[in-house]
Amino acid sequence: MKTFHLQIAAPDGMRYDGDAVQLSVRGTEGDLAVLAGHVPFATALRAGECRVYVGEGGTVRRAAYSGGMLSVSGGTVRMISADFRWLEEE
Repeated sequence: MKTFHLQIAAPDGMRYDGDAVQLSVRGTEGDLAVLAGHVPFATALRAGECRVYVGEGGTVRRAAYSGGMLSVSGGTVRMISADFRWLEEE
C-alpha cells in the first residue's frame, strides 16, 4: 500500500512524525479518511478519536484529541490539536 508523510503536533511537541497508510479523524462536516495521493485541502477538526494506520501489517494506533486543524499539501498531512493523547499510553 502507498504511504504518505504524517505529522501530528500538540502544544507539548510533535506526537507523530512518520509514514502512514491512512489517517481517520472527525471533521466539522463528519468523519473523514486521508490516503496517499489525497487532493490538497484544509479543514477544522471536531474532538474525537484519531486512527493512524501504520504499515502494511494493519497496525492501528488510536488517540483521543480535542479538535484542531488538518491540512493536506504536497504529499504531507499535518494535524494540529490542543490536546492529543495516544490511548495505548494511558
